[in-house]
Parts: sequence; C-alpha cells; structure tokens
Amino acid sequence: MQNIFRSNFFIKLTHWEYWPFGIIQAPIFLMWAWYALKERSLFYFSASNPSILTGGMMGESKYDILRRIPDSVKPKTVLIKLPITSPQLIDRLKQEGFSFPVIFKPDLGERGWMVRRIYNEGDVEKYLSEIRIDFLIQEFIDLPLEFGVFYVRFPSEQNGFVNSITGKEFLSVTGDGKKPIQELILEKDRAKIHWNRLKQKYADRLTEVLAVDERLELVSIGNHCLGTMFLNKNHLITSKLTNTFDLISKQIDGFYFGRFDVRCKSVEDLENGNIKIMELNGCGAEPSHIYQPGSSLFAGVRALITYWQNMYKVSRENHKRGVPYLAFKDGKEIYYRFRKLSSGS
Repeated sequence: MQNIFRSNFFIKLTHWEYWPFGIIQAPIFLMWAWYALKERSLFYFSASNPSILTGGMMGESKYDILRRIPDSVKPKTVLIKLPITSPQLIDRLKQEGFSFPVIFKPDLGERGWMVRRIYNEGDVEKYLSEIRIDFLIQEFIDLPLEFGVFYVRFPSEQNGFVNSITGKEFLSVTGDGKKPIQELILEKDRAKIHWNRLKQKYADRLTEVLAVDERLELVSIGNHCLGTMFLNKNHLITSKLTNTFDLISKQIDGFYFGRFDVRCKSVEDLENGNIKIMELNGCGAEPSHIYQPGSSLFAGVRALITYWQNMYKVSRENHKRGVPYLAFKDGKEIYYRFRKLSSGS
C-alpha cells in the first residue's frame, strides 16, 4: 500500500499543481470562447501587449522582449543564430566577455524547455547537439532569491498594479551523513517524480553521501516543470513595490500585462527595484503563486478567472485605441510555427 501512495501517479493525482495544463485551464476555455465571440477574433489577446508578437501568448522572441527592458535591470544577453559550431560558440563567449557558468535558453518561451546552466565547454558541445532553434546566452546572476511578479496596467488608467508575487524554492536535498544522493532523491516526492532526468544528471554522484545538513541543489532553473516549488508571496505586495514595477513597466514600450521573472538579493531589493529581470513574459504567463503546495484548486481557478478578465479588459481597451487584433490567418501560421519549434523538429 505504501508503494501505491508514493507512486508518481498517486503523488500527481493528489496534488493538483502537477495536473496537466489543459485540465486546469479547461474551465477557462469558456471565457476565452466568449470573449473571442464578443470581439470577433480568436486572437483578441494579441492586443494586450502591442509590442510583443501575439501579446506574448505564443511564438514571441525572448530576445526581442529583453531588448525593450532598461539595461540597468537586466543581465547581459546575446542572441545566437544557428548554425554555429562549438568552437565558434566558445570563441563568441570569450569575445562577449562571458565566463562560466552561463545560462543558455531557446529564443522561445515553452515552460523551461532547454533552459540550462552551462558550466564548461563540454556542456556547450552537448547543448549544441540538442538545440534546433536560435538561443540566448545570458550571464548567470548569482543572487539568492527568485520571484515572479505579475503586473497589470489598463491603458485607460495612468498607473498599473501588481496582483501576484511568486517565490521560487529550487529543488534540493539535504544530507544526513548516512544516505547516498540516490536515496535522498527517492525519499523526496518532489524530487522522485523527476527521477528519470535526475539519475542521468547525477549519474556519477548517486552513491555519494552528503554530510549532515549539506544541501545539494538538484535543479537551478526556476521552472515548476523542472521541480521548483512555487510559493505564494502576495503578502510582499506593497504600494512601494507596485510603484517600483509601475516605473519599470512604463519604460517598456507597448507592455501592459505579464510577469517579470527576477532575481535579487533581498525582499528589500525587490521592493526598491534592485533586481535583474531574467525574463519578461506577456499574456501567456500565469499568476504562478496559485501553485503553492496545498493551495486550493478553487482559489487557483478564481485567480485564473481574474487573470483572463484583466487580459480581456487590457486587450479591448488597446483595440479601442487602434491596436488591431491578430488576423486569423496570421495567428494560425504563428501557432503552427510555434508548435514546430517548441517540439524541437
């Protein structure tokens, strides 16, 4: 019986944060359909962020978005166009002044797909053997805290607001001086469900015994699909923090609705804007605080309803101001191109 309760299937079944994206979003589909009918456009959300392709729902370039963000709050980032050889890429790293570790990520948003921390030339070669689309090199920001901050500004209003803050706790295990890393991973539900990937990543360390209280960070990418725990940090929303992100957002032309993924040293630095914006995600982002373990599914659905209501209002107001909705033909082409690229084919 214990084996059943600790099976990956049962763990995912009893924790809705692991449920497939389509199941959680199914009730919201009716809202999208109703709004699309009202606006006579399946892609009405494209007007939510006029400067971002499809408003940031699909197919947008991460690099193009980052270029719009003030330099003072973003890490150094370089776009790499394929094809490129490993020696050429290593030379480019040196020419641009990068040093290991660095972050490689596709120039396409797809839930953490192919986002890697690159430690050496061997990692560079391996990444190039797998990636099939243009990608970014981003300097590694060694700051302890990572947050997702969701921002909304209605075009008819002077100021915007923050309505979601997500703290991110990276997947890790802590040693007891007795158990090997493999056992520590398999004892932890959140790590266990990622065993197939982790056993390859740590193949040469699985029998290693960590010292008492020694912490091993298994995944250093702040994505829920990779094992990162999302925590509700909405209590950190203050008028000062809202003003900070309002000021940053207004410097990004054509941006009204989406989530900043940031790193910082402290909560005070987050509030004061002493941050580095790793990514800015448009209307395809979510108020990810809803995925805190143990959170109510109904509360999560309510937050998603508010999210879609706000997206619709922003899109409609922009449309009334002259921003066109994406044509069906263009949206269809972008969608199929996006699916092809994100599948790696």
